[in-house]
Amino acid sequence: MRTLAGLVTVLVLGACSPQADGVKVDGAWIRLPAVAGQPGAAYFTLHGGREAETLVGVSTRAADRAELHDSAKDGSGMTKMTQIASLDLPVGSQVKFVPGGKHVMLLGLVPNVHAGEKVPLTLRFASGHEVTAVADVAVPGAEQR
Repeated sequence: MRTLAGLVTVLVLGACSPQADGVKVDGAWIRLPAVAGQPGAAYFTLHGGREAETLVGVSTRAADRAELHDSAKDGSGMTKMTQIASLDLPVGSQVKFVPGGKHVMLLGLVPNVHAGEKVPLTLRFASGHEVTAVADVAVPGAEQR
């Protein structure tokens, strides 16, 4: 009987581990542009699950189009932003989307999205899985949350 109880305990604890489920998203937020008509940006932290995933897209009702981007300094010290087609998320990993780094450009922001609102972001993975996170909408120039 003790062996069965021990096995059940191990299974329950295993199911509660951060890797037990699929990808998790937290800390999602959107920064509005300083100039109307310019792109906004979305940020969040991805947590890998039990299986490796590849992020292939993001969508939101707040924008007509969302693109994955990365910013990095080049050899001259200038920051260069490039669009990326996908992002690998290894098992149990953590990837942060932050100002000045990986982020989602939100193009064609809809005019009725305002600071203080909450807007869903849907992340699509190559496996066919989707994860939706609720993002807080922040004023232009807001710093990392």
